[in-house]
Amino acid sequence: MKRAAKTNPRYSVLVSMLKEASRANESGVWREIAKRLEKPSNNFAEVNLSKINRYAREGETVIVPGKVLGSGILEAGVSVAALNFSDSAVTKIMDANGTCMTIEDLVKQNPEGKKVRILR
Repeated sequence: MKRAAKTNPRYSVLVSMLKEASRANESGVWREIAKRLEKPSNNFAEVNLSKINRYAREGETVIVPGKVLGSGILEAGVSVAALNFSDSAVTKIMDANGTCMTIEDLVKQNPEGKKVRILR
């Protein structure tokens, strides 16, 4: 059975970039994120800030292969990388002295993928 291609060109480019970073830096984390993003978009993660607050510590980097939603509070200043953010999530992350970035930006900043926590 033929698998349908992604209709959003950003996802196809991102998956290719993640696979290349995984091969070049021998980093399994980028391969895992690419594998999750190759699945149908209705299976992408949707993570609330309350879950990030529960599992992430101050100064940690969290990656969400999907969307970050603004439900809950965030007490720790963490760096969050995701495909998309809700407006309220961006506001709350910035208020907690955290940073929001795209997955592409995180790959450029941390090509080895060290000390990154995946949440889904």
